Amino acid sequence: MDVDRSDPAYRAWLAEAVRKVQADANRSADTHLLRFPLPEEWGIDLYLKDESTHPTGSLKHRLARSLFLHGLCNGWIRPEAPVVEASSGSSAVSEAYFAGLIGVPFVAVMPRTTSREKARLIEFHGGRCHFVDDPRTMYAEAALLAERSGGHYMDQFTYAERATDWRGNNNIAESVYSQLSRERHPVPTWIVATAGTGGTSATIARYVRYMQHDTRICVADPEYSCFFEGWKNHDPAVTGERGSRIEGIGRPRMEPSFMSGVIDRMMKVPDAASIAAVRALERAIGRRAGGSTGTGLWSALKIVAEMAGDGSKGSVVTLLCDPGERYLDTYYSDAWLAEQGLDIGPYAAAIDTFLATGHWPD
Repeated sequence: MDVDRSDPAYRAWLAEAVRKVQADANRSADTHLLRFPLPEEWGIDLYLKDESTHPTGSLKHRLARSLFLHGLCNGWIRPEAPVVEASSGSSAVSEAYFAGLIGVPFVAVMPRTTSREKARLIEFHGGRCHFVDDPRTMYAEAALLAERSGGHYMDQFTYAERATDWRGNNNIAESVYSQLSRERHPVPTWIVATAGTGGTSATIARYVRYMQHDTRICVADPEYSCFFEGWKNHDPAVTGERGSRIEGIGRPRMEPSFMSGVIDRMMKVPDAASIAAVRALERAIGRRAGGSTGTGLWSALKIVAEMAGDGSKGSVVTLLCDPGERYLDTYYSDAWLAEQGLDIGPYAAAIDTFLATGHWPD
């Protein structure tokens, strides 16, 4: 017996789709590495990898590009069939962009609490928003929509860590080390990431090991997330009762792409501390960023404080994940903070005290 399923029309469409996605990477200049001002005499440098300068404005642009190439080359994404994703917002914005680039429909399944600006951006790029009241139902709802429509459920929470080339190929880790090559501490002591899918922390940690760098990886986790508890207790079955207030990071379950074994350290960060840190960032460098940036920055500042306390020199890198303009009605709104019962005052004071004195308050 002999069955030939060759489809010249599909192969031509596939080749053009892959070309368009790869061309986007060639057009996009690498993102900047920004310095957070610290006293020179400390001998410690703190950097933020500014992923907000991607065409879709967030760290998730890299992930979406990798997921689309992964889905296309695996034969999962087909002409005219919709791509469906479960997302808290930024991934869906980036995936809507790539779906529009190759001409397939896109549906984002998101919590109803997702910022209005993210929903607007998804629709701007041609996607459709499908909201759920319970974030824990996103996965099943997205899979069901894909099945009913004959489309593909992208499932970033499963495929993020395997879709990205962690050995190099201009991934985020390779970019950081290249940009640090002429700095006084070119190999960072710590890199601090935050986890939504876990794909970024896995990519960075694997690259560090592959290149044999003496850099440790810390993952900062927000309040309503189970990653910290699952990692600490080696429990992949742990779950949470609600979705994260810090959009884009933190999950109510341990995601398949979260690679616990490559992480050296985790910190649990109060949501109020994340917001205090992101507002401190604006005061320090004049840039607004989303709450996930604040989660990572809070942990990075604590690590800098430890290094300063024991006289260590070196560098620390964290991520500027997306722009704060997406969150003007939440993290930058005092009314929203009051509604949520969040008091950022003590955390803001702790940051100010540390930057002024070099001592982290107890």
